[in-house]
Amino acid sequence: MVYRRPPSRFGIHSLSIKLSVLISAICLIAGIFAAVFMLKSEQKQLMFQENEQLNQYSARFIGQFGQLIDSKTNIAEQANAVVARELFSAERDYSAPMPQFIATDESTLRSVTPDGMSAAVMPKANYSPYYQQLFTRSEALWRIISPTLTQEFFNYYLLTADDFVRIAPATWAMDAPENYRANNAVNFSRVGPELNPDRLAVWTPVYYDRVGRKWVVSIVTPIYQNNEHTALTGADIELSNLLSFLPIDDKHQQMFVVDGKGQLLAHPKLDDATYQRYGREGRALRMSDFINPQLVKLVGDALRLELPTMTEEFEYDGEQYLTTISKVDGLDWYVGIYRKQSSALEALEALQLKFLGLFILYAILVALLLHQALYQLVLRRIYLLVDAVSSFGKGKMDTEFPPEGKDEIGVLNGSFKDMSVELINTITGLNQRIKEKDIAEQAANRLSKAVAHSGTGVLITNYQLQIEYVNPKMLEMTGFDEEHFTNAKLLSVIAKEMAIFNDDIEYDLRTRNYWRGDTMLEQIDGHALWVSLSVSPIRDEEGGVNSYVVSAQDISFVKESQRKMEQLAYFDTLTGLANRTFFRMQLRKSMALAERGHYAFALFYFDLDEFKRINDTLGHDIGDQLLVEVANRLKNRLRTEDTIARLGGDEFAVLLSGIESQERAKEVAHTIQRTLNQPITLGNNEVIVSASIGITMAPDDSSEEDQLLKHADLAMYEAKAKGKNTYHFYSSELNAAANERLYIENELRQGIRDSQFHLNYQPQVDSRTGKVLGFEALIRWTHPTQGAISPVKFIPIAEATGLIVELGEWVLREACRFSARRAQAGLEANISVNLSVRQFQDANLIPCLANILEQTKVAPKNLHLELTESMLMGDVDTAISQLHDIKRLGVSISIDDFGTGYSSLNYLKRFPVDVLKVDRSFVQDIPDDPNDMAITAAIIAMAQKLNLNVVAEGVETKEQMEFLKANNCFVVQGYYFSPPLTEQGVAELPHVIFGYEATSQ
Repeated sequence: MVYRRPPSRFGIHSLSIKLSVLISAICLIAGIFAAVFMLKSEQKQLMFQENEQLNQYSARFIGQFGQLIDSKTNIAEQANAVVARELFSAERDYSAPMPQFIATDESTLRSVTPDGMSAAVMPKANYSPYYQQLFTRSEALWRIISPTLTQEFFNYYLLTADDFVRIAPATWAMDAPENYRANNAVNFSRVGPELNPDRLAVWTPVYYDRVGRKWVVSIVTPIYQNNEHTALTGADIELSNLLSFLPIDDKHQQMFVVDGKGQLLAHPKLDDATYQRYGREGRALRMSDFINPQLVKLVGDALRLELPTMTEEFEYDGEQYLTTISKVDGLDWYVGIYRKQSSALEALEALQLKFLGLFILYAILVALLLHQALYQLVLRRIYLLVDAVSSFGKGKMDTEFPPEGKDEIGVLNGSFKDMSVELINTITGLNQRIKEKDIAEQAANRLSKAVAHSGTGVLITNYQLQIEYVNPKMLEMTGFDEEHFTNAKLLSVIAKEMAIFNDDIEYDLRTRNYWRGDTMLEQIDGHALWVSLSVSPIRDEEGGVNSYVVSAQDISFVKESQRKMEQLAYFDTLTGLANRTFFRMQLRKSMALAERGHYAFALFYFDLDEFKRINDTLGHDIGDQLLVEVANRLKNRLRTEDTIARLGGDEFAVLLSGIESQERAKEVAHTIQRTLNQPITLGNNEVIVSASIGITMAPDDSSEEDQLLKHADLAMYEAKAKGKNTYHFYSSELNAAANERLYIENELRQGIRDSQFHLNYQPQVDSRTGKVLGFEALIRWTHPTQGAISPVKFIPIAEATGLIVELGEWVLREACRFSARRAQAGLEANISVNLSVRQFQDANLIPCLANILEQTKVAPKNLHLELTESMLMGDVDTAISQLHDIKRLGVSISIDDFGTGYSSLNYLKRFPVDVLKVDRSFVQDIPDDPNDMAITAAIIAMAQKLNLNVVAEGVETKEQMEFLKANNCFVVQGYYFSPPLTEQGVAELPHVIFGYEATSQ
């Protein structure tokens, strides 16, 4: 028998201590590895969430800024449409008053408004009557639009190809250097047809304005006139002002902005002094001067690849950074937001230290428990456990471990099995609770501050739409206190004007749990505020709606700007009537209704008779007052459903709905004429105006918009031809007459080139002796296919087209040659020639007359120029000056058709005239009309008192001739003596005409 010595207590104690220390060390190492693994996993998850949060923040940030860019672009385009229509679409009128220029010796013209609202500048070399008009009209337009536009932009300007600049405010134009040429700037070519074929508004790159000494970016929009790029409008925005809409509200984040060319626009290192220094030196803001090379490379990759968004990491000064670079559409800008990764990992590092301490404490506790348990165990159970462990260590995988029990060793066996599971569950649960608590606290804190300090009004309601919360911005917007909103119904805050839509809003909320749109909120002062309102649901964990959040953005300024733009776009700024654009829209709508067969209307087209005379004699301001008074009378007299428009100048149009017969249209025409014929007091003058009205009926006259307008225009001109102050309905004959006028106009040009014209001469006879005293030259046209064309047809057309100047010069030259040939033959050589209005007003008339007299060698005393009295009644002083210039050439002057026009004896005595011609309209009814006889006798007596010679025309009977002779008018002409003759016929005419019984004096 072998005796085995049992181990001593000291040996058992030492073993338990060793085992305790060993197992404790194993637990500690395993726990540390598990903690490190879990913390690494948490770090990756945290960085992923940080990346996603930065991307979401950047997308929202860029989206809000993009809406601002779209809003600015929209306002600039609307303003451009107004400027193009008001300044470049209307008919040019070179009678605008002279602008007030600043006296200076430089080669540049500068004009500033008295209120400093705007200024204009251009080179003197480019100035013309057109730009005289543009100075005045643009000043008036800028007075209207600049108060609105300068709230949106640093300045707003118009730039033409001839370097004309109109800008508000006026500072820039006054500081611009003398040699500044605006159309050489890159902005002018940037919106030209080569770079901008779609003719859209374009955002320029950021540049330094040396005149304004600011970094700016511009919105430039082209203006085309007759399909030619002649001008642009521009709106400058200070870079610092635009960047103020990119705030960073997180202290851990930094922002930078670059443009598509790689120029740095914003960075924490860029202060005002740096901006100014680079601008003055003409240096670009290079990225490499301010940001580290790794970030420069990332930005370069984003620009090269043109990515909408790019998220990357980079290292700088030993720190790791996370950045997101996003593109801003429309501007070609890239906005970068970056932050240190260490700021996101600070909380995780603190948690890591806590976990390591916890694991060490847990291992020490386990070691003490093991030591006590082993110290108390029986050696047999220890041997069994050692044998089992030893057996398992030798590869016996089926070794049975001691069973679990309720004592310490049994519990220890179970504890080993459950330790890892419990530890993982403990760490996971602890980490999850800490994370959820931090996220919840941060989210609640951010949400509370964001709502309280939001620039948007916010309401929170329960499911029944009762208000439970209102933020300070909503109180500020409405003026009410918090008690007004608490427990009130959401729809009760909507203004009464919009209450009609409340049922629709409530229906959408009950069916879709969402509503968004523009509406008006009630204010404490009784007014209403325009807002963009959004009602969104708040859902619980199961997805059910338990409340609503309501946001209200103040859009009153946008609505007011839209109203002003619509007013400028569709209504006349002087009279308040609809303008041409709005009138064409209403006409298209009426035509569409008429096509359905259940709608008829009348179109009235008219202008004011003699408006130009009133405008010229009394001034443009009085003319404007007259137009305003006419507009007010039309608005007060016609129906509200009728569309009244001022199409330009003194042209008006009226759309009369529901007019199905010409009789009804006649009644309205009579009403308009009676309304306008009432005297109008303008300052110290009282005038009476009339209108020539053209009327066309739709859809009978035409089913096309442009054709209907053409018909109304033709009818108006026919009304004028009938003597003005009347109306005329369109008929197909007017179209034929218009086509004939067009034909004559085209043939008239060819006739001048082909010398198809000749002169006839009507003798002027002394009724006492029958002796021929002279001739009146009368133009005749023999067309190669149409034969003789009456002067009644072609003279008005030549006058209207301006061809009368060229034709009149030919008549003068031919008549003078005829007179010269008569003088050389020793015959009577007096020749009378009619001057047209265009000829008399032509600045080249005097040199032309002098040249003809010199070339033809005719005696000036033999030439008599005949002018109608209406030609002299416009600008009287200018007419008198022109008459004196003619008299200095030695030429005689006659007033033709005397008594039929606007006569003034006061002016007549100032005119240096020699002869009065009694119009044929007074002679033709002698002796049947006593009134004509009295008028004719009065004209002759007046001429004698003024020492003027008298000539009567249109004498066709012996009785007429005898009456004139009895009243001391001896020089006569007419068919009683001779019709107009060719030069050959004149040669065959006897010196004394024997066509009547001559009586001796």
